[in-house]
Amino acid sequence: DSIEVAKSNYSAGPDAVEVIVADNLSTDRTAAVAAAHGARVVTVAKRRIAAARNGGGRAARGEIVCFIDADSALHPQTFNAIDQTMSTGRFVGGATGIRLERKSLGLLAAYCACMTLVVLVGIDTGVVFCRREDFEAVGGYDEERLYAEDVIFPLALRRLGRAKGQRLTRLPRIKALGCTRKFDQFGDWHYFWMMGHVLKSLITGNWNDEQLAERYWYNSGR
Repeated sequence: DSIEVAKSNYSAGPDAVEVIVADNLSTDRTAAVAAAHGARVVTVAKRRIAAARNGGGRAARGEIVCFIDADSALHPQTFNAIDQTMSTGRFVGGATGIRLERKSLGLLAAYCACMTLVVLVGIDTGVVFCRREDFEAVGGYDEERLYAEDVIFPLALRRLGRAKGQRLTRLPRIKALGCTRKFDQFGDWHYFWMMGHVLKSLITGNWNDEQLAERYWYNSGR
C-alpha cells in the first residue's frame, strides 16, 4: 500500500515505477498478496537473503533499482526524492534510512548505536538505491554470505563510485518505516547481543556463522 502511495505521488507518473517482489520460498501468502496488488512476482529458490535481493534486481528493467524489505513501508515522496538525487549525476547510490514503528528505551539505545555506525561508515539502510548498470557492475549482492550482504553491497558501490567521481548519499528526509518484529521476537535489548557477534566476526573474519544465521534470519520461527 505504501508503494502505491509513493507511485501516485511520483512526478513521472505511477506507470514509471515497476514493482517486483522476490519470493524466497515463502510459506505464507507473500506471492498471492503481491500478485493481487499488481506486483511482478519473481521466485528465488536459493535460500539466501542476497539471492532474494539479486533475483528482484536482475529482473528489473528500469534505470534505477530500489530495494526495500517486505516488512517495511515507503515514505510517500520516496521516488521523487531518489529521482531528483540520482539525476544530479553526483551520486552512485544511497539509502533513505529508517524510523522504527514503535518506541522503547531499548529500541532508542539500539537506534543510537546504529546511527553511530552509520555516521562513521557512511552507509545506511531503508530503501537502498542505485543505477541498474552499477548494480550489475558490482555483481549485485554477495550470495556467498549468509548475512551482512547489505553492508558489503554499498561498500562495493562506494568503491565503484570513487572511480567515477561519485559518492554514496543518505536521504533522511524520506526515511522508510522499519518493522520491529525482530525486537518483538528477541527482545528490545537484543541488538547489543547481535553487536557482540559483529565484533566476533570482525576479529575472526567469519561472516558466515551458520548457527547465528539459522537462528536469527533463516529459521527464526516465522
